[in-house]
Amino acid sequence: MVAHVDMAEDHRTAKARQIKAATAILPGLALTAGIAGLAFGLRQLPMVGVLSPMILAIMIGIGFHNLVGTPVRAKPGVTFAMRRILRAAIVLLGLQLTAAQIAEVGATGIAVIALTLVATFLFITWFGRLIGVERGLAELIAAGTSICGASAVIATNTVTRAPDEDVAYAVACVTVFGSVAMFLYPLLPVVLGLSPHAYGLWAGASIHEIAQVVAAAYQGGPAAGEFGTIAKLSRVMLLAPMVIGLGLIAARRAVRQGEGARRARPPMPWFVLGFLAMVGLNSVVTLPAEMKSALVLATTFMLSMALAAMGLETDIAKLRAKGLRPFLLGLAGFVFIALFSLALVKMTA
Repeated sequence: MVAHVDMAEDHRTAKARQIKAATAILPGLALTAGIAGLAFGLRQLPMVGVLSPMILAIMIGIGFHNLVGTPVRAKPGVTFAMRRILRAAIVLLGLQLTAAQIAEVGATGIAVIALTLVATFLFITWFGRLIGVERGLAELIAAGTSICGASAVIATNTVTRAPDEDVAYAVACVTVFGSVAMFLYPLLPVVLGLSPHAYGLWAGASIHEIAQVVAAAYQGGPAAGEFGTIAKLSRVMLLAPMVIGLGLIAARRAVRQGEGARRARPPMPWFVLGFLAMVGLNSVVTLPAEMKSALVLATTFMLSMALAAMGLETDIAKLRAKGLRPFLLGLAGFVFIALFSLALVKMTA
């Protein structure tokens, strides 16, 4: 009887915690959804409709955070939107693609992506040593720039074990430069003579965050957007082996320093598998046009919420907290990955 009462009490306590956790994210979700809704509304204005709601959402988010300030009670929901909603939206993006389209990336496209990733990571870590940026911070900036922005920074820190300030700086850095790329890239395809596929590959191989790639690539049209998304997700798949490799390097370094091999379990980007599952479903099942249109709208809205959350986490002051050198490192990495990948794309086009 006592055991039964204890079990009932534990159940009520667990349920109360779940309700509390769910309630905690509501203010942040409301804020990001409100910004996303405002972004959709602003597109009805003259000259603003040329911008995607995702770009408008991150602009509004950055402005709100740095001029007004993101409320503390909104933080849990903002984090939820930036991680969970973003990943759910990426999974849903798979319903806009088919296996036949993915095959279009080909061995050449994968080679461009892989070479760009490795070269960028090595360049940033080398240049970081050259200008005197701490190794941990340099590795975080390198991972965020070469792989997938904030997600790569957080994943890499499971083995880098840098201070929280370095993580915050790296996230702010890659978000800002990824946002610059998101605004700049759509202006360049005609100037550089890039076809939609070449532009999509360039965007997917070099822009930092997945949502930023989607926002920039779709400015070049549906073909560029789809190809850029595929290229970027192919790049994200390389996160796990990269983190495993960094973990092995960190373990060897710890052994040499007499600290013992500290093992970190590398995270698996499961949302990529969900994306592939949706692509597989879309390749064998024909969804009704009305349902597909609704899913496209929902996916765009969710991505806009995620970008609004990124904006609400982008503190310009953080870029000044550690001085100019890490900022220059992020800038150098941004320029390197853009030019290196562009050269490879032009060579293989």
